[in-house]
Amino acid sequence: MDKKDTREKIALTFFGIPRLIPFAKKYKKSIAGLVIAQVFTSVSDVLRPVLQKFALDHFVREGTLQGIFPFALVYALLIVATALVSYFGVKGCLATEVRLDRDMRDKAFRHLQELSFDYYNQNSVGYIHARVMSDTSRIGELITWQLFDGTYFALFVIGAAVVMLGIDVKLTGLVFLVVPVIVVLFSFFQKRLFTLHHEIREINSNITGNLNEGIVGAKTIKSLAIEEKTDSEFMEETSHMKRKVLQSARTYGAFSMITNLASSCALALVLWKGGILAYDQVGTFSLFMSYAQDLMEPVRWLVEVLSLLVQAQVNIGRFTDLLAKKPTVTDSDEVVARYGDAFEPRKENWEDIRGDIEFKDVDFKYPDGDEYILENFNLKIPFGTNVAIVGETGAGKSTLANLICRFYEPTRGELLIDGRDARERSQLWLHSALGYVLQSPYLFSGTIRENLVYGRPEATEEEIERAVRLVSLDGVINKLENGLDTKVGEGGDLLSTGEKQLISFARAIIKEPKIVVLDEATASVDTLTEQKIQSAINEVIKGRTSIVIAHRLSTVKDADIILVVDDGRIIEQGRHEELLAARGHYYNLWMKQYEDTAISEAWEKRKQ
Repeated sequence: MDKKDTREKIALTFFGIPRLIPFAKKYKKSIAGLVIAQVFTSVSDVLRPVLQKFALDHFVREGTLQGIFPFALVYALLIVATALVSYFGVKGCLATEVRLDRDMRDKAFRHLQELSFDYYNQNSVGYIHARVMSDTSRIGELITWQLFDGTYFALFVIGAAVVMLGIDVKLTGLVFLVVPVIVVLFSFFQKRLFTLHHEIREINSNITGNLNEGIVGAKTIKSLAIEEKTDSEFMEETSHMKRKVLQSARTYGAFSMITNLASSCALALVLWKGGILAYDQVGTFSLFMSYAQDLMEPVRWLVEVLSLLVQAQVNIGRFTDLLAKKPTVTDSDEVVARYGDAFEPRKENWEDIRGDIEFKDVDFKYPDGDEYILENFNLKIPFGTNVAIVGETGAGKSTLANLICRFYEPTRGELLIDGRDARERSQLWLHSALGYVLQSPYLFSGTIRENLVYGRPEATEEEIERAVRLVSLDGVINKLENGLDTKVGEGGDLLSTGEKQLISFARAIIKEPKIVVLDEATASVDTLTEQKIQSAINEVIKGRTSIVIAHRLSTVKDADIILVVDDGRIIEQGRHEELLAARGHYYNLWMKQYEDTAISEAWEKRKQ
């Protein structure tokens, strides 16, 4: 990263700081209380050397005990009060930090729910996880603890300076000789530390992502026997992390060493100069030595906090960058005002969905793409129509389904739902009427029952049982000791892929969707399970508009219309018999799959 990039990063980071103000503003009373507590503590610590000076000058030099008891009582009360204020200050600081962390994480997670699919395609789970957890933790610590300590040290330094200046200007100048040195040092080291901490954070995100892949993809890693390769890649990242952390430690160590050396020199000067006065002004010497020693702590804190501030610049920049990300699919203000949004829907204004779909002069390219996938595309899908989208792996079959579901918006043209542009109504209005079953089903941690009713929590027991029977899930349920209350594990890992797929089908049925989208929903199951699901599919799509993305052509030969996709473009469309008669791309796909099936069946017979 060159100097120009570093300056730009720093500028963007400090520009992002105002975005943190709403989080802190919510707890302004708590923060004000912490500041007041630190004002009392700092005043108390400024007064202690003054009281000590008085004790030395009055009780020791004059050799009298007159007034010793009131003095001792005031001194003891001051110490006790300071201890109590410190206790409640630390307690309040911790509570405020925890609340700030919670608010920032809630805000980040909510914002992630609003972002469109392309954001998740471009960013790994580990990267996003670091934004929500690690970065917010650093920021919460900066806002609370460093503000807490910073207030104390600032007020203590000011108070001590005022007292010292009132007694001896020259000695005060020696004590504060270290300040310009620290300013120069920070200016010199700050940019280097910022660059290193930024690199460390990015590497840490990569490590988190690799760790996530290593856990989620554990079965694949073992089946491919690539443990050594993945371990080597992980070790390479951690070694890179180690090198950068050591560079940062050396840089910070040099900064800290030189700063402490300057502080010690200032203390030595006070000892030398103040020692000359000690015989006649022992109280003054004691006061200056106490302040000089106590002022070393703010210096050490300043060195540490400057390093933390440099690190926090990276955290603030990445967190505010996440909040600044805009979804590529949005609802207009007028739509939100009428229909609500994903978190505060106004369902009383929602019209019933029939299920008519029309592409009208649609052009489309992905947000990060250069080439158009669709150009001047027109297609009408009347209510109740069963549309199949077929093509080879990687042909772009999911593009149309993504547009219908409003996971992406047309670049130009309109997608009409029931005769109106889909953008005239809210995303949640449409998504609430969708039943979407993916090739790789995902289940939420919890029980089978909880997963079945996620899309429709008010579903009755009869509706659940009907859906379970419809997809032949009852055979699986009956074998489980806890039935519908069986835990599925994280992501459904305690179940087989076929069992998870059956649950996802039943979940879609319980939702009672008007539009059904099946994205290669039978591709990950065995032939027997596929036969069970296929009969369920025929029931599910009755009376509904259905979009079936399929690799196995035999599952869609009865579709009302088949769209053939190749290289992201629709090259043929029609019914099964029409496409076979045309002897085009669909015909070739059909014949190839027919031959593969025949070979497989012949091989199975031979083995028998």
